[in-house]
Amino acid sequence: MKIVGVGHYAPAHVVTNHDLEAWLDTTDEWITTRTGMKRRHWTSDNEATSDLASAAAEAALVHAGLQAADVDCFIVATVTPDYYFPATACLVATRLGVREKPAFDIAIACSGFIYGLTVASGLIRSGVYRRVMLIGAESLSKILDKGDRSTAILFGDGAGAVILERSEENSFLASDLGADGSRPELLYAHGSGSREPIDHAALDAKLHLIHMQGRETFKLAVNKMVESTGSVLSKANLTKADIAFLIPHQANKRIIDATARYLGLPDDKVVINISEYGNTSAASIPMALSETVRTGRVKPGDLIVFVAFGGGLSWGAVAWRWTA
Repeated sequence: MKIVGVGHYAPAHVVTNHDLEAWLDTTDEWITTRTGMKRRHWTSDNEATSDLASAAAEAALVHAGLQAADVDCFIVATVTPDYYFPATACLVATRLGVREKPAFDIAIACSGFIYGLTVASGLIRSGVYRRVMLIGAESLSKILDKGDRSTAILFGDGAGAVILERSEENSFLASDLGADGSRPELLYAHGSGSREPIDHAALDAKLHLIHMQGRETFKLAVNKMVESTGSVLSKANLTKADIAFLIPHQANKRIIDATARYLGLPDDKVVINISEYGNTSAASIPMALSETVRTGRVKPGDLIVFVAFGGGLSWGAVAWRWTA
């Protein structure tokens, strides 16, 4: 199997670090130094995750020279669905003009694209489907406490899509996935499910919004991303020297830099676009991949390692050989 099309989309509304200075006790220098972020895109009041996902999907279809009807299954990785149910993927498929084909969501936060790529690859390699659309899409601004400096500066909205297709060439080399639900409080929106249903008290306490313990999450992210990268390379019988590009989840530039340093990778092998988009959770890796492919940087035969860490807690990596 291989990837035959990529696409990405970000909302038109841009929020710069200087914009945030208007209501937060922060500065452009403080944000840039600690996160590497300069801008992020936020949805308007009438935009939702399915809008972003559909735009990215349409771009991927154009890139692949395909119609939506050519796709056999639609998967959306998101923790900011349009509704609790139905799945956002159902809405996206219908918006693209496709009905009665399978569509479902994956909710594993920042690791969503890694998990989704593994699932989609399994569906194709096992012969269940010939072609799968995988989209990572988030509207995180909808669940941000915009008065909380520790989180309001970090998160943005966007979507990235890939179309995977059965092929004689084998791009999917290996996957490494992991999760630990013992400490959800490190990164979660806890007043939003059956454990703590939304009521007036929960809304007043902002329990439905993102809460994060940044220092501990930082340490775990670096450790797990390094470990998962090593593990997936070992499974694929490859080494760090074989990597052409590391495309990590864009959580924080210091996390990415630390991961690359431990792996011994030079800057030109690490894809970073966090200055423009911030942390877009499940959308960050496919957005970065789409930009990298569309600028012509990726060549046939290049080994790409996708790696992520996020809420769950969850993490994972995929080793991928790019084919024309």
